[in-house]
Amino acid sequence: MAERTPERPPGTCGRDAVLHAVSSAVLAVTRHLSVREVLQVIVRSAGQLLDARYAALGVPDDQGRFAEFVAEGISEEEWEAIGPTPRQHGMLGAMLRDGDPVRLPDIRKDPRFEWWPRAHPVLKDFLGVPIRDGDQVLGIIFLSNKRTPGGFTAADEELLTMFAAHAAIALTNARLYERGRELTVIEERTRMAHELHDAVTQKLFSLRLTAQAAASLLATDPARAATELDQVQRLAGEALAELRAVIVELRPAELDRHGLVETLRKHVHLLDRLHPVSARFTARGDPAGAPRADVTSEVTVLRVAQEALHNALRHAEAAHIDVRLSHLDTRLVLEVGDDGKGFDPEADSVRGLGLASMRDRAESARGSLEVIATPGGGTTVRLVVPA
Repeated sequence: MAERTPERPPGTCGRDAVLHAVSSAVLAVTRHLSVREVLQVIVRSAGQLLDARYAALGVPDDQGRFAEFVAEGISEEEWEAIGPTPRQHGMLGAMLRDGDPVRLPDIRKDPRFEWWPRAHPVLKDFLGVPIRDGDQVLGIIFLSNKRTPGGFTAADEELLTMFAAHAAIALTNARLYERGRELTVIEERTRMAHELHDAVTQKLFSLRLTAQAAASLLATDPARAATELDQVQRLAGEALAELRAVIVELRPAELDRHGLVETLRKHVHLLDRLHPVSARFTARGDPAGAPRADVTSEVTVLRVAQEALHNALRHAEAAHIDVRLSHLDTRLVLEVGDDGKGFDPEADSVRGLGLASMRDRAESARGSLEVIATPGGGTTVRLVVPA
């Protein structure tokens, strides 16, 4: 008589899948990824686990919005059409207030549902659970439009609740890791700043003395004066190198936390909310898992983008601003374009726009900067630096 295979206890397969999905999120933390990358792993795993067309996770801030909001199932183009990150209203706000799981056959028929932006995908069956750390709600994770007919079940709710509990651990650990990393970076920056300050001070002091010596010798001994001037040039180059090192060491902390693409995205979205101008950001050719770009290049791209955006908002009288970042093999290409009044790049009146500063930044990063502008025809700033 054939031996019977022991039956698997109910829910074991689902729980194994949960543990496997959770391990992906935990591994994301051990690989030293950012909080946002951990959130993306959590959302992707939850959507695959419960066969959902759409999955999203929101971490609230104290301003009625979401400090982080990631989603699966929505393309970059759809995100741009939808608009800014959602506020804490409707069903999302209710879940944050109540802290209870929500499972619905059709979210549109629930009285807590309010509205979606016009370009938002249509959601029907809905399952959402809070991500909790004790009594604190760290965020909410929700799924919609299950591919399997019949919508989400009680067993799905149990699995997602279990997953959310483990996701809370991964999220907390990621935050603790980032905070510890920030403190380490701050301490290292402080140490480097002191060391570099001393080095730059010495270089500038020597530069001043050498220049004075050259000036005193210019009339009586031109040959020695020329030698001293060569020394001035060398010292000036060394001082410039030291200052560039300071700039790299003191680069913006958000680049360490989120990387260049997400830092630019957040900056543009913030400007879009604060100003009447429509500001959009797109990124192309930056595959997941690709190595980070050169530190100097990242700082240069961010600073040039900020300067170009400032100019467009203050001077261009534009209705639309587009920020585009492309990763092309060995190059990073930034384009900041507006449909404003434009200007003549050769006119003396544009010196206050920081064009020389942007060009200096580009050259320091071994790159190039081009400004394409005509009166009445808008402006585009194009930066190319090594990746």
